[in-house]
Amino acid sequence: MSALAGHPAPTLLARRWRDPAAWRTTVDVVAILLAASLPWSTSLVSILGVVMLITMLPFLDLARLLQILKRPISLAPIALFLLALVGTLWSDAAWGARLYAVGPAAKLLVLPGLFYHFERSERGLWVFTAFLASCVLMVGMSTAVAFNPALALKANADRGIFVKNYIDQGQEFSLCAVALAYPIAQLLRARRFAPAALLTAIMIAFLANMIFIVVSRTALVTIPILLAVFGLIHLKWRANLLIAVSALALGLAAWSVSPQLQAKVATFTSQYQDYRNDRGVTSIGERLEFWRKSLRFFADAPLIGHGSGSTRHLFELAASERSDLAAGTVVGNPHNQTLNVAVQWGTLGVIILYAMWAVHLLQFRGDGLVPWIGLLVVVQNIFTSLFNSHIFDFHEGWMYVIGVGVAGGMLLRSKPKPDETQGPAVT
Repeated sequence: MSALAGHPAPTLLARRWRDPAAWRTTVDVVAILLAASLPWSTSLVSILGVVMLITMLPFLDLARLLQILKRPISLAPIALFLLALVGTLWSDAAWGARLYAVGPAAKLLVLPGLFYHFERSERGLWVFTAFLASCVLMVGMSTAVAFNPALALKANADRGIFVKNYIDQGQEFSLCAVALAYPIAQLLRARRFAPAALLTAIMIAFLANMIFIVVSRTALVTIPILLAVFGLIHLKWRANLLIAVSALALGLAAWSVSPQLQAKVATFTSQYQDYRNDRGVTSIGERLEFWRKSLRFFADAPLIGHGSGSTRHLFELAASERSDLAAGTVVGNPHNQTLNVAVQWGTLGVIILYAMWAVHLLQFRGDGLVPWIGLLVVVQNIFTSLFNSHIFDFHEGWMYVIGVGVAGGMLLRSKPKPDETQGPAVT
Protein backbone atom coordinates (compact mmCIF):
# COMPACT_ATOMS: atom_id res chain seq x y z
CA MET A 1 0.00 0.00 0.00
CA SER A 2 2.84 2.41 0.79
CA ALA A 3 4.38 1.79 -2.62
CA LEU A 4 1.03 2.39 -4.31
CA ALA A 5 0.44 5.51 -2.24
CA GLY A 6 3.72 6.99 -3.40
CA HIS A 7 3.13 6.15 -7.05
CA PRO A 8 0.96 9.12 -8.22
CA ALA A 9 3.54 11.81 -7.35
CA PRO A 10 6.31 10.48 -9.65
CA THR A 11 3.71 9.92 -12.35
CA LEU A 12 2.52 13.52 -12.07
CA LEU A 13 6.13 14.74 -12.13
CA ALA A 14 6.87 12.64 -15.21
CA ARG A 15 3.75 13.95 -16.90
CA ARG A 16 4.78 17.55 -16.19
CA TRP A 17 8.28 16.77 -17.47
CA ARG A 18 6.79 15.65 -20.80
CA ASP A 19 4.32 18.54 -21.02
CA PRO A 20 5.35 21.22 -23.59
CA ALA A 21 3.11 23.80 -21.87
CA ALA A 22 5.02 23.31 -18.60
CA TRP A 23 8.32 23.98 -20.35
CA ARG A 24 6.94 27.09 -22.05
CA THR A 25 5.78 28.35 -18.66
CA THR A 26 9.27 27.73 -17.29
CA VAL A 27 10.80 29.80 -20.08
CA ASP A 28 8.26 32.55 -19.36
CA VAL A 29 9.23 32.60 -15.68
CA VAL A 30 12.94 32.74 -16.47
CA ALA A 31 12.40 35.56 -19.00
CA ILE A 32 10.37 37.51 -16.45
CA LEU A 33 13.09 37.07 -13.83
CA LEU A 34 15.70 38.08 -16.40
CA ALA A 35 13.90 41.34 -17.17
CA ALA A 36 13.32 42.06 -13.48
CA SER A 37 16.99 41.47 -12.59
CA LEU A 38 18.43 43.62 -15.41
CA PRO A 39 18.43 46.92 -13.45
CA TRP A 40 20.14 45.25 -10.49
CA SER A 41 22.65 42.60 -11.54
CA THR A 42 24.93 41.59 -14.39
CA SER A 43 25.90 38.11 -13.20
CA LEU A 44 22.28 37.11 -12.60
CA VAL A 45 21.31 38.28 -16.09
CA SER A 46 24.09 36.20 -17.63
CA ILE A 47 23.03 33.11 -15.69
CA LEU A 48 19.33 33.53 -16.46
CA GLY A 49 20.08 34.14 -20.14
CA VAL A 50 21.80 30.77 -20.40
CA VAL A 51 19.07 29.05 -18.35
CA MET A 52 16.40 30.54 -20.59
CA LEU A 53 18.00 29.13 -23.73
CA ILE A 54 18.45 25.71 -22.12
CA THR A 55 14.81 25.52 -21.06
CA MET A 56 13.77 26.21 -24.64
CA LEU A 57 15.47 23.04 -25.89
CA PRO A 58 12.87 20.40 -24.85
CA PHE A 59 10.06 20.17 -27.42
CA LEU A 60 11.86 22.60 -29.73
CA ASP A 61 10.12 22.93 -33.07
CA LEU A 62 13.17 22.89 -35.31
CA ALA A 63 11.20 23.53 -38.48
CA ARG A 64 9.60 26.69 -37.09
CA LEU A 65 12.88 27.86 -35.53
CA LEU A 66 14.55 27.46 -38.92
CA GLN A 67 11.85 29.62 -40.50
CA ILE A 68 12.50 32.34 -37.92
CA LEU A 69 16.27 32.07 -38.43
CA LYS A 70 15.73 32.75 -42.15
CA ARG A 71 13.94 36.04 -41.45
CA PRO A 72 15.96 39.28 -41.78
CA ILE A 73 15.19 40.16 -38.13
CA SER A 74 17.25 37.10 -37.16
CA LEU A 75 19.75 37.01 -40.01
CA ALA A 76 21.10 40.53 -39.39
CA PRO A 77 22.10 40.05 -35.71
CA ILE A 78 23.47 36.58 -36.47
CA ALA A 79 25.53 38.07 -39.33
CA LEU A 80 26.97 40.72 -37.00
CA PHE A 81 28.03 38.04 -34.52
CA LEU A 82 29.55 35.87 -37.26
CA LEU A 83 31.47 38.86 -38.60
CA ALA A 84 32.88 39.48 -35.12
CA LEU A 85 33.87 35.81 -34.94
CA VAL A 86 35.47 35.70 -38.40
CA GLY A 87 37.07 39.09 -37.77
CA THR A 88 39.44 37.44 -35.31
CA LEU A 89 41.31 35.98 -38.29
CA TRP A 90 42.75 39.27 -39.61
CA SER A 91 43.24 41.10 -36.31
CA ASP A 92 46.73 41.95 -35.03
CA ALA A 93 45.58 41.93 -31.39
CA ALA A 94 46.41 39.13 -28.99
CA TRP A 95 44.04 36.18 -29.20
CA GLY A 96 42.67 36.92 -25.78
CA ALA A 97 41.65 40.41 -26.93
CA ARG A 98 40.18 39.03 -30.18
CA LEU A 99 37.96 36.50 -28.42
CA TYR A 100 36.99 39.02 -25.74
CA ALA A 101 35.72 41.33 -28.50
CA VAL A 102 33.41 38.58 -29.80
CA GLY A 103 31.64 38.25 -26.45
CA PRO A 104 29.60 41.50 -26.55
CA ALA A 105 28.04 40.44 -29.88
CA ALA A 106 27.14 36.96 -28.58
CA LYS A 107 24.03 38.24 -26.77
CA LEU A 108 22.51 38.96 -30.20
CA LEU A 109 22.18 35.19 -30.68
CA VAL A 110 19.46 35.23 -28.02
CA LEU A 111 17.18 37.25 -30.31
CA PRO A 112 16.02 34.34 -32.54
CA GLY A 113 15.27 32.29 -29.42
CA LEU A 114 13.09 35.08 -28.02
CA PHE A 115 11.35 35.52 -31.36
CA TYR A 116 10.63 31.79 -31.42
CA HIS A 117 9.38 31.52 -27.84
CA PHE A 118 7.24 34.64 -27.59
CA GLU A 119 5.57 33.82 -30.89
CA ARG A 120 3.98 31.03 -28.82
CA SER A 121 3.79 32.57 -25.37
CA GLU A 122 1.01 34.88 -24.21
CA ARG A 123 3.08 36.31 -21.36
CA GLY A 124 5.22 38.79 -23.25
CA LEU A 125 3.63 41.77 -21.52
CA TRP A 126 4.51 40.15 -18.19
CA VAL A 127 8.18 40.53 -19.12
CA PHE A 128 7.77 44.25 -19.81
CA THR A 129 5.70 44.71 -16.66
CA ALA A 130 8.42 43.01 -14.60
CA PHE A 131 11.05 45.38 -16.03
CA LEU A 132 8.85 48.41 -15.34
CA ALA A 133 8.12 47.29 -11.77
CA SER A 134 11.82 46.66 -11.16
CA CYS A 135 12.69 50.14 -12.43
CA VAL A 136 9.99 51.69 -10.20
CA LEU A 137 11.65 49.98 -7.24
CA MET A 138 14.98 51.34 -8.44
CA VAL A 139 13.53 54.87 -8.40
CA GLY A 140 12.76 54.39 -4.73
CA MET A 141 16.24 53.08 -3.99
CA SER A 142 17.86 55.86 -6.00
CA THR A 143 15.92 58.48 -4.03
CA ALA A 144 16.85 56.82 -0.74
CA VAL A 145 20.54 56.69 -1.70
CA ALA A 146 20.45 60.37 -2.67
CA PHE A 147 19.50 61.23 0.91
CA ASN A 148 21.61 58.51 2.54
CA PRO A 149 24.68 57.57 0.42
CA ALA A 150 25.60 54.82 2.89
CA LEU A 151 22.78 52.71 1.41
CA ALA A 152 24.58 52.39 -1.95
CA LEU A 153 25.89 48.92 -2.79
CA LYS A 154 28.51 50.37 -5.12
CA ALA A 155 31.57 51.94 -3.53
CA ASN A 156 32.20 55.61 -4.41
CA ALA A 157 28.97 55.69 -6.39
CA ASP A 158 27.60 58.91 -7.88
CA ARG A 159 24.74 60.63 -6.09
CA GLY A 160 21.53 58.63 -6.34
CA ILE A 161 23.19 55.48 -7.73
CA PHE A 162 22.33 52.37 -5.72
CA VAL A 163 24.05 49.95 -8.11
CA LYS A 164 25.66 50.10 -11.58
CA ASN A 165 26.05 53.67 -12.97
CA TYR A 166 24.16 56.78 -14.04
CA ILE A 167 24.23 55.90 -17.75
CA ASP A 168 22.53 52.54 -17.24
CA GLN A 169 20.02 54.03 -14.81
CA GLY A 170 19.27 56.91 -17.19
CA GLN A 171 18.63 54.45 -20.01
CA GLU A 172 16.15 52.48 -17.88
CA PHE A 173 14.27 55.46 -16.54
CA SER A 174 14.04 57.33 -19.85
CA LEU A 175 12.81 54.21 -21.66
CA CYS A 176 10.13 53.52 -19.04
CA ALA A 177 9.03 57.15 -18.83
CA VAL A 178 8.49 57.55 -22.56
CA ALA A 179 7.05 54.05 -23.01
CA LEU A 180 4.30 54.94 -20.54
CA ALA A 181 3.11 57.76 -22.82
CA TYR A 182 1.23 55.31 -25.06
CA PRO A 183 -0.84 53.48 -22.40
CA ILE A 184 -1.55 56.82 -20.66
CA ALA A 185 -2.89 58.28 -23.92
CA GLN A 186 -5.01 55.18 -24.57
CA LEU A 187 -6.43 55.19 -21.05
CA LEU A 188 -7.33 58.87 -21.30
CA ARG A 189 -9.13 58.27 -24.60
CA ALA A 190 -11.09 55.48 -22.92
CA ARG A 191 -11.83 57.86 -19.99
CA ARG A 192 -10.18 55.49 -17.53
CA PHE A 193 -8.76 58.25 -15.40
CA ALA A 194 -7.69 56.27 -12.32
CA PRO A 195 -5.18 53.93 -14.05
CA ALA A 196 -4.07 56.83 -16.27
CA ALA A 197 -3.33 58.88 -13.14
CA LEU A 198 -1.35 56.00 -11.64
CA LEU A 199 0.82 55.58 -14.73
CA THR A 200 1.27 59.36 -14.98
CA ALA A 201 2.50 59.43 -11.39
CA ILE A 202 5.02 56.70 -12.23
CA MET A 203 6.17 58.63 -15.29
CA ILE A 204 6.61 61.77 -13.21
CA ALA A 205 8.64 59.80 -10.67
CA PHE A 206 11.05 58.68 -13.41
CA LEU A 207 11.36 62.21 -14.83
CA ALA A 208 11.76 63.79 -11.40
CA ASN A 209 14.61 61.43 -10.59
CA MET A 210 16.38 62.33 -13.83
CA ILE A 211 15.86 66.07 -13.24
CA PHE A 212 16.64 66.41 -9.53
CA ILE A 213 18.79 63.41 -8.57
CA VAL A 214 20.65 61.65 -11.40
CA VAL A 215 21.00 63.71 -14.58
CA SER A 216 22.38 61.93 -17.65
CA ARG A 217 23.53 63.89 -20.69
CA THR A 218 22.54 60.99 -22.94
CA ALA A 219 19.03 60.96 -21.48
CA LEU A 220 18.74 64.74 -21.88
CA VAL A 221 19.43 64.38 -25.59
CA THR A 222 17.35 61.29 -26.30
CA ILE A 223 14.16 61.90 -24.29
CA PRO A 224 13.01 64.81 -26.54
CA ILE A 225 13.71 62.65 -29.59
CA LEU A 226 11.70 59.74 -28.19
CA LEU A 227 8.80 62.02 -27.28
CA ALA A 228 8.90 63.50 -30.78
CA VAL A 229 8.69 60.00 -32.27
CA PHE A 230 5.65 59.28 -30.08
CA GLY A 231 3.94 62.50 -31.12
CA LEU A 232 4.58 62.04 -34.83
CA ILE A 233 3.23 58.49 -34.81
CA HIS A 234 0.34 58.63 -32.39
CA LEU A 235 -0.90 62.24 -32.08
CA LYS A 236 -2.41 64.92 -34.32
CA TRP A 237 -0.56 68.13 -35.06
CA ARG A 238 -2.57 70.18 -32.55
CA ALA A 239 -1.72 67.74 -29.79
CA ASN A 240 1.92 67.75 -30.86
CA LEU A 241 2.00 71.55 -30.70
CA LEU A 242 0.41 71.53 -27.26
CA ILE A 243 2.86 68.92 -26.01
CA ALA A 244 5.82 70.82 -27.45
CA VAL A 245 4.77 74.04 -25.70
CA SER A 246 4.07 72.16 -22.44
CA ALA A 247 7.41 70.33 -22.63
CA LEU A 248 9.22 73.64 -23.19
CA ALA A 249 7.45 75.19 -20.21
CA LEU A 250 8.17 72.18 -18.01
CA GLY A 251 11.78 72.14 -19.16
CA LEU A 252 12.24 75.80 -18.24
CA ALA A 253 10.57 75.20 -14.88
CA ALA A 254 12.79 72.18 -14.20
CA TRP A 255 15.84 74.20 -15.20
CA SER A 256 14.95 76.98 -12.76
CA VAL A 257 14.54 74.66 -9.74
CA SER A 258 17.16 71.94 -10.40
CA PRO A 259 20.81 72.84 -9.77
CA GLN A 260 21.76 69.32 -10.90
CA LEU A 261 20.15 69.89 -14.29
CA GLN A 262 21.79 73.29 -14.68
CA ALA A 263 25.20 71.89 -13.82
CA LYS A 264 24.86 68.94 -16.19
CA VAL A 265 23.76 71.10 -19.14
CA ALA A 266 26.56 73.55 -18.46
CA THR A 267 29.11 70.77 -18.89
CA PHE A 268 28.29 70.53 -22.61
CA THR A 269 29.89 73.88 -23.40
CA SER A 270 32.44 74.08 -20.58
CA GLN A 271 33.97 70.68 -21.28
CA TYR A 272 34.08 71.37 -25.01
CA GLN A 273 35.85 74.71 -24.43
CA ASP A 274 38.33 73.05 -22.06
CA TYR A 275 39.08 70.45 -24.73
CA ARG A 276 39.51 73.07 -27.47
CA ASN A 277 41.82 75.17 -25.30
CA ASP A 278 43.76 72.15 -23.98
CA ARG A 279 42.84 72.90 -20.35
CA GLY A 280 42.78 69.30 -19.18
CA VAL A 281 40.94 66.04 -19.80
CA THR A 282 37.13 66.17 -19.92
CA SER A 283 34.49 63.58 -20.76
CA ILE A 284 33.33 65.38 -23.89
CA GLY A 285 36.91 66.15 -24.89
CA GLU A 286 37.89 62.49 -24.59
CA ARG A 287 34.92 61.42 -26.73
CA LEU A 288 35.82 63.89 -29.46
CA GLU A 289 39.40 62.62 -29.39
CA PHE A 290 38.22 58.99 -29.53
CA TRP A 291 36.03 59.78 -32.56
CA ARG A 292 38.78 61.68 -34.37
CA LYS A 293 41.22 58.81 -33.97
CA SER A 294 38.63 56.17 -34.85
CA LEU A 295 37.83 57.92 -38.12
CA ARG A 296 41.53 57.78 -38.94
CA PHE A 297 41.70 54.09 -38.07
CA PHE A 298 38.66 53.43 -40.26
CA ALA A 299 40.25 55.32 -43.17
CA ASP A 300 43.30 53.06 -42.90
CA ALA A 301 41.18 49.90 -43.39
CA PRO A 302 37.82 50.96 -44.82
CA LEU A 303 36.53 47.67 -46.23
CA ILE A 304 36.84 45.01 -43.52
CA GLY A 305 38.52 46.97 -40.74
CA HIS A 306 41.41 45.98 -38.52
CA GLY A 307 39.75 42.89 -37.06
CA SER A 308 38.07 41.92 -33.80
CA GLY A 309 39.70 43.31 -30.66
CA SER A 310 42.04 45.62 -32.58
CA THR A 311 40.72 48.90 -31.13
CA ARG A 312 42.81 49.05 -27.96
CA HIS A 313 46.01 48.14 -29.81
CA LEU A 314 45.37 50.92 -32.32
CA PHE A 315 44.80 53.45 -29.55
CA GLU A 316 48.01 52.30 -27.85
CA LEU A 317 49.96 52.96 -31.05
CA ALA A 318 48.31 56.37 -31.46
CA ALA A 319 48.99 57.30 -27.83
CA SER A 320 52.70 56.72 -28.29
CA GLU A 321 52.71 59.46 -30.94
CA ARG A 322 51.22 62.19 -28.69
CA SER A 323 52.16 63.45 -25.24
CA ASP A 324 49.02 65.44 -24.26
CA LEU A 325 46.61 63.75 -21.85
CA ALA A 326 43.48 63.59 -23.99
CA ALA A 327 45.28 62.26 -27.04
CA GLY A 328 47.23 59.80 -24.91
CA THR A 329 44.19 58.02 -23.46
CA VAL A 330 44.00 54.33 -24.41
CA VAL A 331 40.56 52.70 -24.72
CA GLY A 332 39.05 49.61 -26.30
CA ASN A 333 35.78 51.38 -27.05
CA PRO A 334 35.48 54.68 -28.97
CA HIS A 335 32.09 55.41 -27.34
CA ASN A 336 30.19 55.37 -30.61
CA GLN A 337 28.57 52.21 -31.93
CA THR A 338 29.17 52.96 -35.61
CA LEU A 339 32.84 53.77 -35.08
CA ASN A 340 33.28 50.77 -32.80
CA VAL A 341 32.07 48.53 -35.62
CA ALA A 342 33.83 50.47 -38.38
CA VAL A 343 37.27 50.26 -36.76
CA GLN A 344 37.05 46.50 -36.30
CA TRP A 345 35.07 45.36 -39.36
CA GLY A 346 35.01 48.31 -41.73
CA THR A 347 32.22 49.25 -44.11
CA LEU A 348 31.00 45.65 -44.16
CA GLY A 349 30.33 45.77 -40.43
CA VAL A 350 28.60 49.16 -40.61
CA ILE A 351 26.29 47.90 -43.37
CA ILE A 352 25.28 44.87 -41.27
CA LEU A 353 24.76 47.03 -38.15
CA TYR A 354 22.55 49.50 -39.98
CA ALA A 355 20.69 46.68 -41.72
CA MET A 356 19.91 45.15 -38.32
CA TRP A 357 18.57 48.45 -36.99
CA ALA A 358 16.53 48.96 -40.18
CA VAL A 359 14.85 45.54 -40.22
CA HIS A 360 14.04 45.80 -36.53
CA LEU A 361 12.53 49.25 -37.02
CA LEU A 362 10.39 47.95 -39.88
CA GLN A 363 9.26 45.04 -37.72
CA PHE A 364 7.52 47.47 -35.36
CA ARG A 365 5.40 49.38 -37.84
CA GLY A 366 1.77 49.78 -36.90
CA ASP A 367 -0.28 50.83 -33.91
CA GLY A 368 -0.47 49.14 -30.53
CA LEU A 369 1.43 48.93 -27.26
CA VAL A 370 3.74 46.11 -28.37
CA PRO A 371 4.89 47.81 -31.61
CA TRP A 372 5.38 51.01 -29.61
CA ILE A 373 7.63 49.31 -27.05
CA GLY A 374 9.68 47.58 -29.74
CA LEU A 375 10.02 50.76 -31.80
CA LEU A 376 11.02 52.76 -28.74
CA VAL A 377 13.73 50.26 -27.78
CA VAL A 378 15.27 50.38 -31.27
CA VAL A 379 15.06 54.18 -31.61
CA GLN A 380 16.58 54.69 -28.16
CA ASN A 381 19.42 52.32 -28.98
CA ILE A 382 20.16 54.03 -32.29
CA PHE A 383 20.34 57.54 -30.85
CA THR A 384 22.17 56.68 -27.63
CA SER A 385 24.68 54.73 -29.72
CA LEU A 386 25.87 58.09 -31.03
CA PHE A 387 27.56 58.58 -27.64
CA ASN A 388 28.20 54.98 -26.54
CA SER A 389 28.49 51.48 -27.99
CA HIS A 390 25.14 50.37 -26.63
CA ILE A 391 24.68 47.23 -28.71
CA PHE A 392 27.91 45.86 -27.25
CA ASP A 393 27.55 47.32 -23.73
CA PHE A 394 26.19 44.71 -21.35
CA HIS A 395 23.23 46.52 -19.83
CA GLU A 396 21.98 48.45 -22.86
CA GLY A 397 22.67 45.49 -25.14
CA TRP A 398 20.44 43.26 -23.02
CA MET A 399 17.76 45.96 -22.94
CA TYR A 400 17.81 45.83 -26.73
CA VAL A 401 17.76 42.03 -26.90
CA ILE A 402 14.89 41.65 -24.42
CA GLY A 403 12.84 44.52 -25.84
CA VAL A 404 13.24 43.60 -29.50
CA GLY A 405 13.11 39.84 -28.91
CA VAL A 406 9.96 39.76 -26.78
CA ALA A 407 8.06 42.42 -28.73
CA GLY A 408 9.15 40.93 -32.06
CA GLY A 409 7.99 37.46 -31.03
CA MET A 410 4.61 38.81 -29.90
CA LEU A 411 4.12 40.49 -33.27
CA LEU A 412 5.05 37.28 -35.10
CA ARG A 413 2.29 35.54 -33.16
CA SER A 414 -0.24 38.07 -34.42
CA LYS A 415 0.75 37.52 -38.04
CA PRO A 416 -0.25 34.49 -40.15
CA LYS A 417 2.48 31.91 -40.65
CA PRO A 418 3.56 31.11 -44.21
CA ASP A 419 1.77 27.75 -44.21
CA GLU A 420 -1.43 29.41 -42.94
CA THR A 421 -1.60 31.87 -45.84
CA GLN A 422 -1.73 29.13 -48.43
CA GLY A 423 -4.98 27.50 -49.42
CA PRO A 424 -5.67 23.77 -49.18
CA ALA A 425 -3.54 21.53 -51.31
CA VAL A 426 -4.90 20.80 -54.77
CA THR A 427 -5.20 17.11 -55.40
